[in-house]
Amino acid sequence: MKVATGKVVGGKVVVDGLTLNEDEEVTVLTRETEEAVMLSPEEEAELLESMAEADRGETMSAEELFARLRRHS
Repeated sequence: MKVATGKVVGGKVVVDGLTLNEDEEVTVLTRETEEAVMLSPEEEAELLESMAEADRGETMSAEELFARLRRHS
C-alpha cells in the first residue's frame, strides 16, 4: 500500500514522485473544505503525539497494521 498526495490538473490526478503501473487500481480521498473536524483535548493530544512519532520514523507497515487489526477482531 502506498500513500501519496497530489493535485487535480486538467481534470486528472497528478502525483509527483510516485510511479504507478498501467491499470493499477487506486483509491482517491478528498478533503472536505466545508466540514470541520472537532477533537476533544485528549484526541488532539493523541493526534499530535502520533504525528510526532511519524516524524521520528516510528511507523509500521500497512501489512503489520492489518495483521494487528485482524488479531483484535
